[in-house]
Amino acid sequence: MNEFVRLLNVIAARYARPPQDPQRAAGARAAAGHSAASTQPGAGTVAVALRLFAVLTVLTGVLYPFGITILAQAAFPEQANGSLVTVAGRVVGSALIGQANQDARYFWPRPSAAGYMEGSRPGALGSSGASNLGPTSGRLQAQVQARAAAFRTDNGLAPDAALPADILLASGSGLDPHISPQAARLQVARVAAARGIDPALVSALVDAHVEGPQLGLLGAPRVNVLRLNLALDGVE
Repeated sequence: MNEFVRLLNVIAARYARPPQDPQRAAGARAAAGHSAASTQPGAGTVAVALRLFAVLTVLTGVLYPFGITILAQAAFPEQANGSLVTVAGRVVGSALIGQANQDARYFWPRPSAAGYMEGSRPGALGSSGASNLGPTSGRLQAQVQARAAAFRTDNGLAPDAALPADILLASGSGLDPHISPQAARLQVARVAAARGIDPALVSALVDAHVEGPQLGLLGAPRVNVLRLNLALDGVE
């Protein structure tokens, strides 16, 4: 603010006072230049910047993450720790990460460009991602056709049976744990036959595991494949 006022005074003095002779004007300009040079940033400004950097580092890099962690552990411990799913005290997966599975006795997830981190091998962790193939890609078209033919054959469907998009296309993350209810119902006959149980029982399990949109508004109905397969194991 003081600097702003000083500049206003300089401007006012320049245009309000009567003209000066050239020698006095040159002296005034030299004095003004010396004054401006004296106000350039120096060691004091650097010290202030360093102190501000240190304060913001502590606030945003230490205190804020620590506070959010404590809050999350107190209010949402399951979600904060990865939404882990346990059976008999043993972690079998996460409700947020799909698992590769081609066993006929289980429901299958949607395709994954990342191979669902190849079974979560330590050397393959972090390989989340999509195929990045566009709608005009011949490679993508070939993949879709191959997936459609294999899914129809494996599940005893007609060659022209309609299939939902999540059976044909990989998700953006490559780790999607959900499939659509339609995709799950198309697998009921195969799963029931492989297990030798009543298809009506398997169908009822699918219906029981359909999750609605979040908050009733966000997303579409879906089925968590891991939770459905664990419930399937529980009926035998």
